[in-house]
Amino acid sequence: MQLELELLTHLAEIHKKLTTGYHISEQDFALWQELDAQEEAYSALFSALGNQLKRDSRGYFYFDVDDATVNMGKISRLFALTTYALVEYFSDQGQDPLRALFDTEITHEILSSILQQQYHLFEQLEVYSATDLKREVANRMLRFGFAKAQGDNFKLLAPVYRYLDALMAVDQLSEIEESADV
Repeated sequence: MQLELELLTHLAEIHKKLTTGYHISEQDFALWQELDAQEEAYSALFSALGNQLKRDSRGYFYFDVDDATVNMGKISRLFALTTYALVEYFSDQGQDPLRALFDTEITHEILSSILQQQYHLFEQLEVYSATDLKREVANRMLRFGFAKAQGDNFKLLAPVYRYLDALMAVDQLSEIEESADV
């Protein structure tokens, strides 16, 4: 495949974002549109550079990287725990958790509630207050493209499906193990 680099007008910005762990979604209109239109060329170029471009059908691109570093492991655990806690919170409120997860602005009050409900788990990850939760999770979700700012609040974006998929896989594994024990 012959790459015409002049057609990849946002190459530097896209590469920089993806290599920092950012997920480019439809919210990043110009970058997402270019990746969508030139996916094959970007995929070939990034592959030659040692990165694997992934496209999720739910509307986002990311690099498939080894998440083995201790620091990223903690961040991923915080994202997963927060996602799990939000699903539980919305379920307890009688809402469809999937719809609420993406339609609701996450406020300080919601962060405070999920922290109280799952304090023993957040404490293990050294998060002790809603302010800690916002700093440790919300700000990083914004930085990695999992959320967008809404004033002092934030809304989750499609890349959160990566954590929902992981939670569903754990749930299915638990069900399989429970049925094997019977």
